[in-house]
Amino acid sequence: MMQRMTNSSSSPSLLNDSAKQYAGHDPLTSPASSLFNDFAALSLSQRRKTPNPTASEFIPKGGSTSRLNNVSQSSMSAFSQALFSHPSMGSPATAGLAPGMSLSAGSSPLHSPKITPHTSPAPRRRSHTPNPANYMVPTSASTPVTNAVSQPPSTGQVIQKETVGGTTYFYTDTTPAPLTGMVFPSYHIYPPTAPHVAYMQPKANAPSFFMTDELRQELINRHLITMAQIDQADIPAVPTEVDSYHSLFPLEPLPPPNRIQKTSNFGYITSCYKAVNSKDDLPYCLRRIHGFRLVNTKCMVLVDMWKKIQHSNIVTLREVFTTKAFGEHSLVFAYDFHAGGETMMSRHFNDPSADAYFTKRKWGQHDGPLPRQHAGLLPESLIWAYIVQLSSALRTIHTAGLACRVMDPTKILVTGKTRLRVNCVGVFDVLTFDNSQNNPLALMAQFQQADLISLGKVVLALACNSLSGIQRENLQKAMELVTINYSSDLKNLILYLLTDQNRLRSVNDIMPMIGARFYTQLDAAQMRNDVIEEDLAKEVQNGRLFRLLAKLGTINERPEFQKDPTWSETGDRYLLKLFRDHLFHQVTEAGTPWIDLSHIISCLNKLDAGVPEKISLISRDEKSVLVVTYSDLKRCFENTFQELIAAANGQL
Repeated sequence: MMQRMTNSSSSPSLLNDSAKQYAGHDPLTSPASSLFNDFAALSLSQRRKTPNPTASEFIPKGGSTSRLNNVSQSSMSAFSQALFSHPSMGSPATAGLAPGMSLSAGSSPLHSPKITPHTSPAPRRRSHTPNPANYMVPTSASTPVTNAVSQPPSTGQVIQKETVGGTTYFYTDTTPAPLTGMVFPSYHIYPPTAPHVAYMQPKANAPSFFMTDELRQELINRHLITMAQIDQADIPAVPTEVDSYHSLFPLEPLPPPNRIQKTSNFGYITSCYKAVNSKDDLPYCLRRIHGFRLVNTKCMVLVDMWKKIQHSNIVTLREVFTTKAFGEHSLVFAYDFHAGGETMMSRHFNDPSADAYFTKRKWGQHDGPLPRQHAGLLPESLIWAYIVQLSSALRTIHTAGLACRVMDPTKILVTGKTRLRVNCVGVFDVLTFDNSQNNPLALMAQFQQADLISLGKVVLALACNSLSGIQRENLQKAMELVTINYSSDLKNLILYLLTDQNRLRSVNDIMPMIGARFYTQLDAAQMRNDVIEEDLAKEVQNGRLFRLLAKLGTINERPEFQKDPTWSETGDRYLLKLFRDHLFHQVTEAGTPWIDLSHIISCLNKLDAGVPEKISLISRDEKSVLVVTYSDLKRCFENTFQELIAAANGQL
């Protein structure tokens, strides 16, 4: 048997370097005791007293003001042309890729109607709600289970029976009974911060009852942008309603009415709006193509394929429609709205000094590799985080048999710290649709190869922190900059993406170059999830407490009810008035206000649970003292509020 190892630490610790090496063996032939002996030889180190040194990058450093979705235009060259040519390279073959097939899970055997009759009470009596006692019932790991069917039920199991429709069903209640001495609180409590999150955060003065200020401010900014509206009198060019969308709000400066110059991305004048769909009352992002007349609906086959793609790094396309609400023929693409997002162009390439540094540096005159922070470049970990997300989006798109065609800094949204989403997908497929081709997917192979080249240009621009690095005359300087400041893996990835190959490439080819950095990104995402879950745990009870205070406020100090001006001062309402004073109006011995948030929360939780604890309520003249229990107060509270509800519904 494996021996139980005890340690004073309650958190996971690292393995000692002097631990015994694990010996490989066949699990089918070797005895189980050898595996236990290998684990028993491992010794646990003492608990780490300092915060996790690698966790600071996952904690926001300072408040950042979320900006609107600013899709700025760029005068750079197209992102779909190769920069390097393979010496033995001809034109790549244009083999068509078959559309990706989505895998759907089959029916689970647990849902088969042949297991139990539909009138059986057994499935209804088994609840999926976790019982805290379930996690503390001891189990014996040394007892072998040879035939679970033939063994009689243990003493802790109770055979239940229930008759439904004349048929008696027998079943075993496998819910473990709580151990003797287990005591759970009878009202809601607020546990302290989980240790794995407490040691992750270096902030010692972080609030303990509420979420962090930065997360709160970010959410408030998102809500503010989502609810923003315009004054129709000031901007009459924006229609009040477009198809089934209303409350349009421009997310970028509107183009002049007589503008002739077209954008360098789509070849048409475009504008972007936030709008609310009247069918589901949800906000969406509308991308309008000015002056476009859709003459053939065959392209809707590609639109339907885009609507089926759901990915965390892709802005989902919901629908495409034509309209004349703007005074001319327009094509509108409706996408999911991500409030507070900004383009990668606005986030990383909006500093003119970065280009000046890139062009004025004297190449070949340096003493060893320059530190990245001194050169004003992005951290390599951030670039790899972007690569993982963009390659994941491309992998999903290419698997579905489509091509992105918008891998451009002006079409990549950044939300939060490092979250990327590819925007405006499917626009090129509609604007450049060729009616003469029988197969609309015939050129997807070429477009997918162009996506890889565009990805390489985005990564090179991020590594140089400048769009000047992707220009042909600066390629040698750009690659030298990457060689000096970044790892060879990043350099090889850029060279592979920007060099023409003598075969069709796939986004899966860069997976070995990313390597174990996938685990780093997965670890970062899970740690961030732990922090957000801990912040959610601090706020999970706020809605319940607010409802209690709202109900209590509708009862206390009500001037009149059913033509009775003394209603709030008599009967059960008088007890609730004294309880309100007990919550908020207590004073110290010196007569100063006594304000304690924990006292308010604790009393409200006990009232909501109706615990049998007694409480002393003193009148304001201090001539009478009423001793009641929280259960009595809850009964008075519920009966009084139901009386108000009945009167509001006309039932009294």
